[in-house]
Amino acid sequence: MDPRRDPRGALVRPYAVTRGRTEPSRDIALEAVLSSNATQVAESRFAGHDKYRIATVCEGRAQSLAEIAAYTRMPLGVARVLIADLVADGLLTLHTAAPAEGFEERMEILGRVLSGLRRL
Repeated sequence: MDPRRDPRGALVRPYAVTRGRTEPSRDIALEAVLSSNATQVAESRFAGHDKYRIATVCEGRAQSLAEIAAYTRMPLGVARVLIADLVADGLLTLHTAAPAEGFEERMEILGRVLSGLRRL
């Protein structure tokens, strides 16, 4: 049977992709926006196939962590670990939407995100 047409899909286990790590090196919120530029994408080729795919998805269009996981069809936990690595290595740019102080402002943003998701 042709492995490209295997209905079971990829058989690589998530822990193999993250090298056994289950926690990201830094906490990145699901709604955090990430982007990459051409230089970051070119450098990410040397970081591995999965990290390169993530950097490519973010090139020219900012994406949330949740969107990246969906577009790359990676489990959310795996995407979180790899994205944290990419940010730490300077291969992705993390844009924070919420101010550093102000719990109420952050809750307002989360409320708007939730409202937008419900409209979908």
